[in-house]
Amino acid sequence: MSDRHHRQTLRDDELDPALAEVSRLVIGCAIDIHNTLGPGFTREVYENALAFELEQEDVKHVLRHTFDVRYDGHKVGEHVVSLYVDERFFVDVIEAHGEIGGFERSAMRARLRAGDVGLGLMINFNRPRLKDGGLVRVLNPDKIDAIKGSGAPAHATVGADEDGDE
Repeated sequence: MSDRHHRQTLRDDELDPALAEVSRLVIGCAIDIHNTLGPGFTREVYENALAFELEQEDVKHVLRHTFDVRYDGHKVGEHVVSLYVDERFFVDVIEAHGEIGGFERSAMRARLRAGDVGLGLMINFNRPRLKDGGLVRVLNPDKIDAIKGSGAPAHATVGADEDGDE
């Protein structure tokens, strides 16, 4: 197997417990929204619904968060993510026809690095079932140590950056 298939990933039990808890809460809210609304609406509808659910759960978040993109120490632009949650991770809401692929994961990794953020959730509401290619967790490889829980093993597991059981 080539090196590009060996990515550092973390199991749920290796994540910082507070980060794991809030990310599971976001995923639960997304599943509730999808069960109620189903696929077929615009990204904005799902972003607003997710923001509403997070407000109901008293989870701190910023809807359509803008962060600077820097290159060689200089601001070269801005990027907007759907939600910045708990001042800890990004959520990107997608409404595409198909599974979240490698390009989308790489793009999220680049945005995580640019925003100096450790975790990103990608949620594609335009799927018949979210757990079938509609929920992907992406880690910033530069931040693996920062998002590990205190009792986490010193190693990182080898595998995909997708949390397939959610």
